Amino acid sequence: MADRKVLAGARVVLPTGIVENGRVIVEGGRIADGGTSLLDRSRELGGTHAETPTVDLSGHWLVPGFVDLHNHGGGGASFTSGTVDDVLKGVHTHRLHGTTTVVASFVTGDMDFLTQRAGLLSELAEQGDLAGIHFEGPFISPCRKGAHDETLLRDPDPAEVRKLIDAARGRAKMVTLATELPGGLDSVRLLAEHGVIAAIGHTDATYEQTVEAIDAGATVATHLYNAMPGLGHRAPGPIAALLEDERITVELINDGTHLHPAALELAFHHAGPERVAFITDAMDAAGFGDGRYMLGPLEVEVKDSVARLVEGGSIAGSTLTLDRAFKRAATIDKLPVESIVQAISANPARLLGMYDRVGSLQPGKDADLVVLDEDFELKGVMRGGVWVVDPQLG
Repeated sequence: MADRKVLAGARVVLPTGIVENGRVIVEGGRIADGGTSLLDRSRELGGTHAETPTVDLSGHWLVPGFVDLHNHGGGGASFTSGTVDDVLKGVHTHRLHGTTTVVASFVTGDMDFLTQRAGLLSELAEQGDLAGIHFEGPFISPCRKGAHDETLLRDPDPAEVRKLIDAARGRAKMVTLATELPGGLDSVRLLAEHGVIAAIGHTDATYEQTVEAIDAGATVATHLYNAMPGLGHRAPGPIAALLEDERITVELINDGTHLHPAALELAFHHAGPERVAFITDAMDAAGFGDGRYMLGPLEVEVKDSVARLVEGGSIAGSTLTLDRAFKRAATIDKLPVESIVQAISANPARLLGMYDRVGSLQPGKDADLVVLDEDFELKGVMRGGVWVVDPQLG
């Protein structure tokens, strides 16, 4: 059949482990089968192996498409301020690097602007171009503002939080809060009641205040370590509370700039691979190049692929793509491939409530997958059964 493909010979990473010389059969935009034999299900699938187009992936890895919880743009385009075409350009840029599911993240803006943007991007989410919307601000601490305009920050008033999630028309997936601010805990409870992830980030909270927020319903740490107090032996701060609690998934930006390898290892050791989500926190320059950009109302200079505010020099997001995060995790951090797949696909898919569709190579799920060579360089990307990047391997 024309819409059936057999991807054969790869090392296939399944939830149950790695299958050597495996295969995945794609039909109608979904995974029809995955296993070790090319022949055992040919009759059930209504044809023979000889009749089915086959891509030989010998010597390659086959992994699920990547899922990015936290992404501000790419390809020269901003999710916060770009046109619809700009947003789609940014989404496509990340698809070329293996991210088949992406949440659009906003930086801080005034409330009217954010509600307008939420309405616009919710339409793209309804069309399936985006997995949802993430508000990173304005409800964050001026002490830990990072690349956010301090003049636009505000306390997390539950009524204003509700205004944003209503504007997103059911497509709000996550809100980052400094939960120690007035209204923080009530806002966490509100988000939990509405099925929106409450993420602790850009925070100056103490250990005890962070524990309170987790008990109130927070479930994610926004880019752990970054934009929060460091780990101290007398004042352990939010990092210790976020790492030790099994209810929390910690975001990590594995670009070699945001985190020392030892910090990443510490997070994996204490949280375990089942509680880590690799993110990009990408801004416009991801997949595009060095130069001057705007991140919300703030000017950013990207030099040698590192983004910093022109005024003050704070790190301003990243230029990371998830294929680079995967390669770094495998080759520099020496993490098991199964653990990387958990962090880059399965865990974020579960957080988004999408694991029934994406995040693993299992029958019935969307045919979103990535082909990597033995050096973990990206060679192919499929989304919904269609090659975005054709491996052209025969």
